[in-house]
Amino acid sequence: MRIEPYGVGSVVHVVKRGARGMEIVRDDADRWRFTRLLYVLNDTYQTTCRHEHHPQLHKSDLCNDVHLFKRPNHWPDREPLVSILGWTLMPNHLHLLLREIREGGISKFMQRLCGSMSTTFNQKYEEKGSIFQGAFRGKTVDTDEYLRYVLAYIVVKNVFELYPDGLASAVNDFEKAWKWAGTYPFSSFRTAAYGDLSPIIDHACLADLGLPGKDFKKDTFDMLSGHMHTRSDLSSLILEDW
Repeated sequence: MRIEPYGVGSVVHVVKRGARGMEIVRDDADRWRFTRLLYVLNDTYQTTCRHEHHPQLHKSDLCNDVHLFKRPNHWPDREPLVSILGWTLMPNHLHLLLREIREGGISKFMQRLCGSMSTTFNQKYEEKGSIFQGAFRGKTVDTDEYLRYVLAYIVVKNVFELYPDGLASAVNDFEKAWKWAGTYPFSSFRTAAYGDLSPIIDHACLADLGLPGKDFKKDTFDMLSGHMHTRSDLSSLILEDW
């Protein structure tokens, strides 16, 4: 476990892995549910009615913000626990770039998110226990260089790992892989790459931090190709081997 000290105003790269490398999602229904949870659980309000967090999503609802991000009318106005700046869901782990905007907000949000995922996963697949491996790992972002780097790392490098034949192939076929990554819906890649709006992302906070940079695509290519060939000093800033 590695969780560095942080406070209100801190930007933190968070990683949470499945226990023993197990999958934390198994189908698109699980993935869309996770996408919804990033929105509805990022709120100071907490309901005890589980079905309000986990509506039955039909195929026609997928990619439909009206249904996916709908909050019950009787809930109070939404007050986020954290600012979500970037995210990517992988088969056996998740990456988030979060800004602490309330004392204890990141810890509370991660507790709610992972607890809800475990409960729903176990009920659906008739299993027991947490699906995650210990506490989340967190790295505080303390330089502008790292801030620019880590957004690309979270929303591009991780999506590129899912590219046919893997990361190396994606870097070699960068333009093709960039377009392909835009079709992966379980990430904020399109927000970073194309400026797409998302209810999940705090766009005002993202802009205040100067993200993504005007040369985001070029900087991403330089970062990925540099790491693939030299494993430069920035490798010490990531939270896992790659």
